[in-house]
Amino acid sequence: MDPLIAGFLDHLSVERGLSANTLSSYRRDLLRYEAHLGTKRSSLRNASRKDVMDFLLRERDRGLSPVSVARELVAVRMLHRYLVSEGSVDKDVTEALESPKLWKRLPGYLTQEEVGRLLEAGGAGDGEELLRDRALLEVLYACGLRASEAATLTLEGLDLAQGSLRVRGKGSKERFVPIGSRARRALGSYLAEVRPRWAASATRAVFVGRRGQALSRIGVWKVLRRAARCAGITKNVYPHLLRHSFATHLLENGADLRVVQELLGHSDISTTQIYTHIEKNRLRSVHARFHPRA
Repeated sequence: MDPLIAGFLDHLSVERGLSANTLSSYRRDLLRYEAHLGTKRSSLRNASRKDVMDFLLRERDRGLSPVSVARELVAVRMLHRYLVSEGSVDKDVTEALESPKLWKRLPGYLTQEEVGRLLEAGGAGDGEELLRDRALLEVLYACGLRASEAATLTLEGLDLAQGSLRVRGKGSKERFVPIGSRARRALGSYLAEVRPRWAASATRAVFVGRRGQALSRIGVWKVLRRAARCAGITKNVYPHLLRHSFATHLLENGADLRVVQELLGHSDISTTQIYTHIEKNRLRSVHARFHPRA
């Protein structure tokens, strides 16, 4: 790895406090960028705007999703800005670059009926595993959690009496999220009947596996995929799809975008605005129903 990239990643870890998952993603993206520059007989110190564009187009052409290509652009842009601020290069070659609109796509989501089937199915395990899986799925949907947030949820973060969770999100930022009655009941049953028998004494994680250790992000993903198969849902179901569904259903039922932003833990409203198409559709529906000349 180029020492400039290593220094940038150290900067993100120490000074920006980015999570290990985010750092891992940026590291992979930037190593691909470095390899691309090598094929162009270029380097970070003399890269051009064309080098960056060629890299992004190559990534798109090899089948990377628009979201992934846009994320790579963010990583490359942050790197070049850092290099300028450190005096390693004179010019930020990404300054004039914008994410092409064709890279932006609306998030997929499950319908409310599909979510109902998913939560009802729960999974394919035995009684104890089914209680754990249903509790996990209910919490994911009720609170709009990321997989990593569910995996790192601790007993200290639960306040079932008040109906809220304390969640540690990206950048170790904490937020409080309300939890609905159905999720509270499912979580209460799991905590009373399953977790005491499964959990190792040292772990404080809410969701654990049979061996007593905290459920991993991959474990969360596997639970969701298993439940989707049992529910007969043919869509590609993954934890963030349930998070998108959480936000979409809130907006469909009249929630304010700023409230959804806070519940999701987005630091910038522009991140939440990917859901504004839902709000526009709702406004059109209201207009069509109630305007006398609609």
